[in-house]
Amino acid sequence: MHLIFSFVLLLVSALTCAAAPLTRDQIAPFVVPPYALGEPLNDLGVWSLRNSGGAEAGYVFETEPMAPLPGFSGAPINMLVMLDLSGAFIEVRLISHNEPIFVSGLGEAPFHKFFEQYRGHSINEPLVVGTPYGAAGAGTDLVYLDGVTKATASVRIAHESLLAAALQVAREKMQGVSTVPPAFPDPAHTEALTWADLVDQGMARNLKVTNAALDAAFAGTLWATDDPEAQANPDDLFLDLWVVDLGPPSIAAAVLTDDSIRDLQRFLSVSTTEEPILVIDTARHGLVSPNFVRNTAPDRLAAVQDGLPVQLRDADLLFETLTDVPQGTAMILRTDRRLGFDPAREWVLTAQAVREHGMFQPEVGSTHFSLTVVTPERFFARPAVVEKLPPWREAILNRQSDLLILAGLLVVLLLALGPGQDRLAALAAFTPVRLGVLAVVTLFVGWWGQGQLSIVTPLAILRTVVQGGNLSFLLYDPFSLLIWAVTILGFVAWGRGLFCGWLCPFGALQEFAHHLGRLLHLPQWEPSALWDRRLKTVKYILLAGMVAAVLIRPDSIDTVAEVEPFKTAITTFFLREWWFVAYAVFWLILGMVMFKGFCRYVCPLGAIMAIGGVLRGRDWIARRKECGSPCQLCRVRCRYGAIEPSGKVQYSECFQCLDCVTIHNDAATCVPLVLAAKGRARLRVAK
Repeated sequence: MHLIFSFVLLLVSALTCAAAPLTRDQIAPFVVPPYALGEPLNDLGVWSLRNSGGAEAGYVFETEPMAPLPGFSGAPINMLVMLDLSGAFIEVRLISHNEPIFVSGLGEAPFHKFFEQYRGHSINEPLVVGTPYGAAGAGTDLVYLDGVTKATASVRIAHESLLAAALQVAREKMQGVSTVPPAFPDPAHTEALTWADLVDQGMARNLKVTNAALDAAFAGTLWATDDPEAQANPDDLFLDLWVVDLGPPSIAAAVLTDDSIRDLQRFLSVSTTEEPILVIDTARHGLVSPNFVRNTAPDRLAAVQDGLPVQLRDADLLFETLTDVPQGTAMILRTDRRLGFDPAREWVLTAQAVREHGMFQPEVGSTHFSLTVVTPERFFARPAVVEKLPPWREAILNRQSDLLILAGLLVVLLLALGPGQDRLAALAAFTPVRLGVLAVVTLFVGWWGQGQLSIVTPLAILRTVVQGGNLSFLLYDPFSLLIWAVTILGFVAWGRGLFCGWLCPFGALQEFAHHLGRLLHLPQWEPSALWDRRLKTVKYILLAGMVAAVLIRPDSIDTVAEVEPFKTAITTFFLREWWFVAYAVFWLILGMVMFKGFCRYVCPLGAIMAIGGVLRGRDWIARRKECGSPCQLCRVRCRYGAIEPSGKVQYSECFQCLDCVTIHNDAATCVPLVLAAKGRARLRVAK
């Protein structure tokens, strides 16, 4: 236990350490004809790529030395990338990883299949992991890479690591890419402007495309005659696009109403690194497709700067413009300056025109119209140092709704089990309330939120600390990290009970199995007191063996962690090989006749949680001098065997079910209280 406690203390002191690049002999087998490995270009594992004639064809590199983002095992996902001279992906192959969900959960096939999607795409394309909403993706310039169900975080880590390394190579090798820190709107710069001033000074840029110009762009193609309106009214406008950067306050004041400016300022006070871009179309293009979903990337607009894509996203703001501003379809887009967008330098916005040919399963064709945009440098300031995008920020933003709900649930639970403990235990409907909480934990925390804590995390922390690695992999799953934080807080207040008794989804499943067994009138079996003590040592032996395995063979984390059925029952929802499913189902069936056998006797995570019994700051379960002698009611009714014959509570085995609290506070159940009441009654009769 002392060793385990040391892991927690070392959590805050682990150092970052990137892996050394592979040698030529190690990386050469990944490069297959007609390509060959050239010479090393730097000390970060970047090599030249040669074609069959020996000429330079691109670059070969592994991602780990340049972007060592750790996965959930504590080890980075290392990929080999072959990039041609134009920035197109020739090949992306998995070199090594230790992601638990793929190693012994879903299998590696979905992971390999995910990487196959990069082939033929380019770093110049806006690559998005996910799927388009409805038909909004039809004909769009966005490139959607299919994720992997149940492995969203692992896939996102791999995608970010891959793009970070690829863009680093591109910025080093491509000519003309600016290395100046991105500018940001200068709040101190004030200037009285009108819409006419913005137009005259080129800060409000306009692109007009007539129907005739649109037809000319599609001339000679399959879609040349698929727009009757364009042919009927050739002089009318198809696109009348206005673009204005609303980041500088003086420019925003010349465009938006006072109320809208206040709404924009509130948005920017939260999203401080976002640059708001106003786009207006007064013609019939409409900016986005009819199936566009708010707060997503616009499917008919794209932007580039320095030849690399600029990530645009709808800011989902409702606003009004001043009367002299052109009226039409309008939206405020946002892009994060930390991703490299510099609003003070020239960039290009492209509007996509889409046509369909045919009635059933029509063929989609498109053409593009571009507008160059630049806002004068005087409206901006530049930081001395470029702020890097925190690797965990996107993970938090992507799960902010889940995190808010989880935080609310945890606050209510902490209040109910702390100041409200006696009131909760005294409820006549306490058992239904408890089962209701466990149902929420199973459905929301477990199956929906994938917040089942696992022995994998402490073992990964141990491995990372021993190898001098980086613990930032924990930040990629903020949902579980929040549960870990509250669980550790529970150590100090109650011991292991908060997590094991109230927050463990698999523990909740076992409790439901127990109630089902009682409902079916199945015989209940409990080991004797002697065997109960012996069996409780099994989890500590298993934990010691797992720690030894990690120290001796670090890559064995996922194998030894299979003693937990959590991955099968919660993470993959029983969608695994039959032997894993049979193992998980065995514990649930056993739970119908023996109360939470896995939790009490086998769970290695429970062995770590038992340290809470030592760390707790107080004995939170009230006892009377009669507890243990002569009264044994609490001990007899404790299904966890956590109360000694003396009446003392073993907090290392207590699951905080509150049954003994209910008994202790109930004048009609607690034997000392019942006897005291009878004594007072006899005394009144005697008088």
